[in-house]
Amino acid sequence: MTSAANTARQAHDNSAVKVLGKAGMACYGAVYVIVAYLAVQVAVGGGGQQANQTGALQEIAGTPFGAVVLWVLAVGLLAFGLWQLLMAAFSYQWIEQGRKRVFKKIGAVVRGVVGISLGISAIRIASGSGGQNGDQKQKEFTARVMELPAGRILVGIIALVVIGAGVASIVSGVRKSFMKDLDTSELPSGTQRWVRKLGMIGYIAKGVGIGIVGILLGIAAIDAKPGEAGGLDSALRTLAAQPFGTFLLIAVALGFAAFGAYCFAAARAHRT
Repeated sequence: MTSAANTARQAHDNSAVKVLGKAGMACYGAVYVIVAYLAVQVAVGGGGQQANQTGALQEIAGTPFGAVVLWVLAVGLLAFGLWQLLMAAFSYQWIEQGRKRVFKKIGAVVRGVVGISLGISAIRIASGSGGQNGDQKQKEFTARVMELPAGRILVGIIALVVIGAGVASIVSGVRKSFMKDLDTSELPSGTQRWVRKLGMIGYIAKGVGIGIVGILLGIAAIDAKPGEAGGLDSALRTLAAQPFGTFLLIAVALGFAAFGAYCFAAARAHRT
């Protein structure tokens, strides 16, 4: 094992890193609870703030002591991101060897990248540098990819991958397979059933949001219009525009809140 790999292994096994990572998971959950609040605002009145993770951080910035809270969240989210990347490299031995473990590790990499990205956004917003609109970043990225040879095909492939991730999240919720990642003995007595229900609802709602983002990417690829792509905010507003969209979006928002609450429990009981 190289010195860099050995250092990373030592970091993964370090108890302080694990504690910080788990605390960061609670921060990650808090972001989703605020996204749920913003989604409800979109459902009942259109909402002015972005209904996504960046919008959640900007919502915090507008509260008393918002900058202080953002700095705390930034540390937590960066720790969460690092912990997830270390988990992807050295953990998940409790999952049988093969495809399932590979998918778990890929999911950890994605969460790691998202956590670090959100941590950086929190720092930028707290320091007054601002945070770029998540939907705008999605559209700019899509436009750059479409400029490449076979760009529309690449965007289409990315859309399928994103849709697949959404489906995987829904399947995890339905099968309750996320419970394998928890040491249920660490949960307070009598709470396991509620944690299971919160995780089931949360993973399904998160999968719906991710799936709609993938569908928007697919439409952008088919129509060769990068502006039709979008992130979570566009996905939720698209859902709100459908028949019975208000009720559907409120249901998804409640699911996001459930996922946030599940993250609070997972912060205590997640295997490492």
